[in-house]
Amino acid sequence: MAEYKVMLVDDEEDVIRVIMQKIAWKDLGFEVIGYAHNGVEALEIAEAGQPDVVMTDIKMPYMDGLELAHRLREMNPAVKILFFTGFDEFEYAKEAIRVEAEEYILKPVNAEELTKIFSRIRENLDRELDERRNVEKLRDYYMESLPLLQENFYASLIEGTIRGPEISGYLEDYRIDLTGPLYVILVIHTSSTEVPDGVSPLLLSMAVRRLARERLSGKWRGKFFSYLGNTVMIAQLGREGENMELTDECDRFCRLAKHMNHALVTIGIGRICSRLSDLPSSYTGAREAISYRVLYGTGQAINITEIAPQEKAAPEMDSRYAVDDILKKIKMDSREALGEAVDAFMAQALQTPYSIQRYDFCMMEMIGGLYRLCISSLLDPSEYLGGRFNAYDNVRRFDSVQMRNWIFNVCTALQEALTKNRTTSRLSMVEKAVEYVDAHYSDHDLTIDRICGELGLSAAYFSTVFKRETGRTFINYLTDRRMEEASRLLTETEEKTYVIARKIGYEDPNYFSYVFKKTFGKSPTKYRADAAGSR
Repeated sequence: MAEYKVMLVDDEEDVIRVIMQKIAWKDLGFEVIGYAHNGVEALEIAEAGQPDVVMTDIKMPYMDGLELAHRLREMNPAVKILFFTGFDEFEYAKEAIRVEAEEYILKPVNAEELTKIFSRIRENLDRELDERRNVEKLRDYYMESLPLLQENFYASLIEGTIRGPEISGYLEDYRIDLTGPLYVILVIHTSSTEVPDGVSPLLLSMAVRRLARERLSGKWRGKFFSYLGNTVMIAQLGREGENMELTDECDRFCRLAKHMNHALVTIGIGRICSRLSDLPSSYTGAREAISYRVLYGTGQAINITEIAPQEKAAPEMDSRYAVDDILKKIKMDSREALGEAVDAFMAQALQTPYSIQRYDFCMMEMIGGLYRLCISSLLDPSEYLGGRFNAYDNVRRFDSVQMRNWIFNVCTALQEALTKNRTTSRLSMVEKAVEYVDAHYSDHDLTIDRICGELGLSAAYFSTVFKRETGRTFINYLTDRRMEEASRLLTETEEKTYVIARKIGYEDPNYFSYVFKKTFGKSPTKYRADAAGSR
């Protein structure tokens, strides 16, 4: 049985102790993680303990229960709020309803009634927990999402962003049958200029995709998805000889689409490959074949192997994907992952059949990408790539191993520089926040929202970074700074306690005394007396 966390808030400690003693919390499935005397103190406890249920008085000093409820909802929208108060006023009740309180209970609290209320809350919490954990619902959601996940996976395959060893895992997770043994990409292009009257190009393209699924998916076990405005199909072949049969069937399909949908369709067919990791090359060939419709005509199937034979031209290689992958890993990934991306890039540049022109083009793409990254990150390109011509001279001066090492060293240097810049930016933000607190801790209305407005940051991001860098929440740091100054004023001046309270940002001297005693274990007056006695 799950155990839920409860926090009690009331400025009358006797009331809290009675509630804690009269209710069999453990039997009800609850644990009281703490109690607070006002809303400010309650927020500190809630931030650390994350209660599931908060039972709070409405009328309290420093921060009343209604404001506390609003703040708790911001921290955790699912928290259950119970109000109990001696003030049977309709306006309070209306506000309690507005913040979606579970109950509104009048004092004195009846133990039997409260037990029933918490039993009911327990049932609601159990039901919500069951829904979150409901495997069937998760499975249903997964199945609903599966078509979109599959399409994203197909797109990632032809982009080459999924490494070979990872592909089998995705096939299993996404329930995809791509057993081949041979594969080829088809790009189905529907003209957006020759469209029947009253039909949008998008609807016409969807109609063509539906027809293609009906006519082409069966024998070729096709997988369809949309990519860059076209319908793309991954066809599976049993042997290479089926390539021409596929081309003829695609040609017939183009005529069928013209007849049934009045659509002008051209299909580009890429080169056959035996590995799914080689689909980017097949897609590039299919896309190139589509471009040949200017020479060969539209409304037909064009196979890249027929118009650009393999022995005369290697598969066109678009190295942008490999370069983009390296640039992403410089910004976000580990040194090891970066090394793997560089190795993959070099393997692509040196793939068989070897071409010096292709190798040079790949290296130029790589150097250009690194230069653009330097500029966009406000880094000096000459510091990482050398002078104006050094980087390009290296392409012919280095062998492939030396070039690989040079690229990797430049990439790791950029990775370290970007990481350092991000760290410096975070530290600078924290330093500015600390300086702001030092200059404004005496302002009673100094809040996290105010300082975030000054820094131009969200409260969520600021809170996370500030706590990570200082080890304290902003509220704790502000309180400690104020208490530090209060200690100094008490020992070095003869000013009244209420004057000191105002000087460090507390309008209410009673609350100042409460916080001071909580920090130092003694009242301001006793602290001053002890300090004087020790001198």
